[in-house]
Amino acid sequence: MKVLITGGAGFIGSHLAERHLAMGDQVSIIDNLSTGSIKNVQHLENNPRFSCTIDDILNVEAMRVLVAECDLIYHLAAAVGVELIIENPLQSLTTNIRGTEILLELANEKKKKVVLASTSEIYGKRNGHVPFKEDADRLLGPTTVTRWSYSTSKAVDELLALAYWREKRLPCVIVRPFNIVGPRQSGHYGMVVPRFIRQAMLGYPITVYGDGEQRRCWTYIDDALDGLVGLATSDKAVGEIFNLGSHFETSVKDLADRVKALAKSKSEIELIPYEHAWREGVYEDLLYRAPDLEKIRNCVGYDPKVDLDEALTRIIAHFER
Repeated sequence: MKVLITGGAGFIGSHLAERHLAMGDQVSIIDNLSTGSIKNVQHLENNPRFSCTIDDILNVEAMRVLVAECDLIYHLAAAVGVELIIENPLQSLTTNIRGTEILLELANEKKKKVVLASTSEIYGKRNGHVPFKEDADRLLGPTTVTRWSYSTSKAVDELLALAYWREKRLPCVIVRPFNIVGPRQSGHYGMVVPRFIRQAMLGYPITVYGDGEQRRCWTYIDDALDGLVGLATSDKAVGEIFNLGSHFETSVKDLADRVKALAKSKSEIELIPYEHAWREGVYEDLLYRAPDLEKIRNCVGYDPKVDLDEALTRIIAHFER
């Protein structure tokens, strides 16, 4: 199979490229390196079944060539990370919405299957302690709070993909990842696990925003790839939306404690009020975010196995190397 991965030099994209190459597939990636890194895929460059294009998904002609040559598309390219979204809201909206629009237009010309990476941010600030189901209502804050631009842009992406499926019969699968972590993830754009690990290993204070009682489920990259590839190769998944996450839930404060212990760090854990971390009016945090996994389990037998301590141990080992 010939696979195209947009955002393929990013954290998830580079691991996904490795997985498909290991399966014997041919893999092409495109990335503008705005958040991805060429270092993530340098070890693949000598593989004759791998090719890398450094360009932007907004370049229609570059995308047309790549889409025409593939059988399956993973659309991962997007503006990601809380800090990047807040600092560059216009770029984020353009990349996420126009980029997806271009991809779907081109994919539809040849009816190429698309796996669209959406986000758990779709659910907004539903803070009740109930796992989020794919058909749950969304509750967002005001448009004056920059954070909600990301959730809104990805919702538009989902609506576009569903419209192409319903009206044009373009085979699309929509995936909502929940806090995927692993080696090669960058902490530069607000990703909390690599930031905590880097701080712990350098002896810096481990900085937790708010009171640290925000609860999240952490999904190791290997488990996430099982889900992504399973959905990409399942006919039953077409036209559907799936949560992709785990049941390994903990608070952010507990995450910091675990990182400190596993890294054998002497760092202090420092709680930072939101008003000291972000400009007023740009950020609103979510108290709880956890996925209901029944749908993806029933469709492809998805069963995440790597718990949080094991995931952190593997990531710390990667940082040490």
